[in-house]
Amino acid sequence: MTSVSSSTSSTASTSTSSASTVTTTGTTTSTSVDWSALITAAVNAKLTAATTISTSITNNEAKISAYQTLQTDLSTLSSGLSSLATAVVNSLATNAFATRAATISSSGDVSASSALSMSVSNGAATGDHTLTISQVATAQKVVGTSQSSQTSALGYSGTFSLGLGSGSTADITVTSTMSMQDVVDAINAQTSTTNVQASIVQVSSGSYEMVLSGTEDATDISYSSTSGDDILNKLGVTDSTGAFADVLQTSQAAEFSLDGISMTRDTNDITDVLTGVTFNLLQATPSGTSLSISIEPDTSQITTAIESLVTNYNTFRDAVIAQQATASDGTADSSAVLFGDGTMRDIMDSLQNALNSTVGGLTMADLGLSFNEKNELELDTSTLSNVLSTNLSGVTTLLSAQTKTSSSQLSVVNTGTSPQSFTLDLTVDSSGNLSSASVGGDSSLFTISGTTILGAAGTAYAGMAFTYSGSTSQSITVTSTSGIATQLYQLSKTYSSSSGSLQTLITNLTDRDTDLQQKVDDIESNASAYQTQLQTQYANYQAAITSANNTLTYLKALLNSSSSS
Repeated sequence: MTSVSSSTSSTASTSTSSASTVTTTGTTTSTSVDWSALITAAVNAKLTAATTISTSITNNEAKISAYQTLQTDLSTLSSGLSSLATAVVNSLATNAFATRAATISSSGDVSASSALSMSVSNGAATGDHTLTISQVATAQKVVGTSQSSQTSALGYSGTFSLGLGSGSTADITVTSTMSMQDVVDAINAQTSTTNVQASIVQVSSGSYEMVLSGTEDATDISYSSTSGDDILNKLGVTDSTGAFADVLQTSQAAEFSLDGISMTRDTNDITDVLTGVTFNLLQATPSGTSLSISIEPDTSQITTAIESLVTNYNTFRDAVIAQQATASDGTADSSAVLFGDGTMRDIMDSLQNALNSTVGGLTMADLGLSFNEKNELELDTSTLSNVLSTNLSGVTTLLSAQTKTSSSQLSVVNTGTSPQSFTLDLTVDSSGNLSSASVGGDSSLFTISGTTILGAAGTAYAGMAFTYSGSTSQSITVTSTSGIATQLYQLSKTYSSSSGSLQTLITNLTDRDTDLQQKVDDIESNASAYQTQLQTQYANYQAAITSANNTLTYLKALLNSSSSS
């Protein structure tokens, strides 16, 4: 027999024969190739650029977060300084320099706290006063005779009118089935109209008396029976003449003397004697005794605000220090994402320069403020307490905005938090009315309301306010200075605002990240499309290989069949 040897290949294949058979082997199949790995490698190559861009986005996000921390800390610093930034004292002022505290002491055998309580509003005039109370105001109070039950039907039917003094009255109707408690309830249902209220006192077991009280001092209760039974007479509240049978307390006005001036009021809550001061008269002062009242600036508010300044400034300073951290090799620490940032450095320098400024001959050292080795603020509270008690006016000038005018006819109501120095040209019309206020010929910078002059919103004069008592046109010089707290307030507010430099950096980085993210999205979208393309392409390869292997198998079988025959 003839021996036949042949070879065919797709990648590599051989066939051998024996005397009676031919055997063909093939090693290439579609499953011998890791198609998934090939596709993954090709797609990852496309995604490499996206990974680099994503790293930039992450770095930018870290910077945004750091800037936002600085922004928040500055905003907190600004808020805490608002009460120190201005020092105008009037009834509308809310700054720390306008707050007032009152102390009450007594001479003689009288308890100050038992005789008087009081409250003082911002801007109240400071000073010392002497008060004596001859009598406190009281409301009339009357009582009826004893009744055996408060819940049994009285058997009376009638209508009566009830009121207080010359005020409004209401008709109260009583039916025969009503008890004493029902009558009390009917009276109290009309108290908002009558200003008279009723109650029941249990004198002893089985003994009840009705009490009528006025809700306002220094005014008598008015009563008249209008029809049917005379109800209050039946209950023993009035006698046969219609007068009250038993007056527990007469109505009377308050009588007192302030600094030797005798006064009378219909209430114990006195609000119209000293502007911004409310006296609550509690009891008369015995003969030969008096109350001493002292109204002074509440310096505790200033202390609290300065302590907040120290805390809030150091919070910001610590955030800056964290961004200046270095690694062991002297390079920027990985967490210091703003290392060497110029804006951060400029802000820190501006705040420190403001703190180091001298205003009115004083510095922050006079307040007990100093920098430690990390340039953080420290406060010596004893130094602060001493200067507040000995030189409050100097402290006020050192810290706050001060505005003065060259004419007593132009009074400062508010300096604003961005005080300006300028010449204010005032125009009064032929009727003597203030018609305009201008600076450099521009009358849009201020608005006029009667005699009040207000800085227009959105201008450098916003927040400034004046009143003019003059009757002729004139030019008045306005001079302003900014204290340390004012400067710090303006700086921290500006830097932390929605239009400040920090927000500009945040916005720019956010916009940059948006653009970079779009590039990442585009790369990932293209890579996804490329992956789909490769999957289709390699699927075709697999199909072709499978088809080729099937053909090879067929040819092998055919060859083997021919050889065996």
